[in-house]
Amino acid sequence: MSGRGRQAGFTYLALLFAVAVAGVALASTGALWFFELQREREAELLFVGNQFRLAIRSYYEQSPGMLKRYPMSLDELVKDNRYLGIKRHLRRVYADPVTGKSEWGLLMAPEGGIMGVHSLSDHTSIKRANFFLRDAMFEGKNRYSEWHFVYRP
Repeated sequence: MSGRGRQAGFTYLALLFAVAVAGVALASTGALWFFELQREREAELLFVGNQFRLAIRSYYEQSPGMLKRYPMSLDELVKDNRYLGIKRHLRRVYADPVTGKSEWGLLMAPEGGIMGVHSLSDHTSIKRANFFLRDAMFEGKNRYSEWHFVYRP
């Protein structure tokens, strides 16, 4: 075999090795990107969940008259019909950042109405510690569906 034939085989082998290394690098980058995307969704879930908690609090505390009550639906947070004018406690019913759907798990109050929401996702959460004080009850929770955003007076 001539020297030129051996070099062609070596170049081909080097090219295969380079493609394999590039594939491994792209795979690890994809996994890292997915992990970062999940962290962003978690942060958005914490923000949106707390917006619901604050809106439920506002609805409850600003109930006309002496009797306080929780909203019967999430739409009542967007448009509160208990007043002559339009009262909004929430700009819109946000979608669940983890599932991408506008459907939420509802936590009902014993006396009726919605006192909180939670994600319907059973995916495992990344964050399990070092929450802000308002979310301290999420410590050690393994699933997003266990993160309950509740207002209790």
